[in-house]
Amino acid sequence: MSKWQEKQVRPVLPLYLAALVWPVGALVFPPYTLGNLALLAVLSAAAYLLGRRFCPMRVVRTQVPYATGSEDVDAMLTGIVANLDALHALNEAIPDTQLSRAMDRMEKAGRSIVSVVEGAPDKARQIDRFARYYLPEVVKLMSAYVNLEKNGVRGDNADQIVRELRRNAETTATAFENQLDVLYSAEAMDISTDIEVLDSILKSQNLTK
Repeated sequence: MSKWQEKQVRPVLPLYLAALVWPVGALVFPPYTLGNLALLAVLSAAAYLLGRRFCPMRVVRTQVPYATGSEDVDAMLTGIVANLDALHALNEAIPDTQLSRAMDRMEKAGRSIVSVVEGAPDKARQIDRFARYYLPEVVKLMSAYVNLEKNGVRGDNADQIVRELRRNAETTATAFENQLDVLYSAEAMDISTDIEVLDSILKSQNLTK
């Protein structure tokens, strides 16, 4: 889900073929005369051209680094995208449809936040805690939930955790959306309470550190 760019790369095999002509050709045409040197050069060029013809260009995908003009902002955006990618992967592993919908909203809002800040780096300070704490905390909590499901943990405590996560995930998704709205205004906003509610759920069960 990160930003990627595609670049065509010319294969190196034609160069190897052209280079190989010299030692192999020298066995037949010793390069002691100007004529043999010229012949080897022609054969080497021909090998290179044939290699290019039969070896297509390769397409290489590389991650596009952010270039906002600030290394700190670039690092922040890269970290947010990494966490959003992790959230997306966790969402794929979650069977609960209601919780999954809330995570979809979180991811959508988060990627929109990245887009806004990428275009207006001066807004980065408004999402500092979102980037450093709130989003990573949600990833941590959802990871704990996925581990519960993966390990087949059942019982009243597990059921309560799921209910609380489901209920508060909706609130957290709304908080993420509100954080996005704040970027379009001069108002300050604190979404810590919404995240702290989620955090307290698993801490009370000793599932986070």
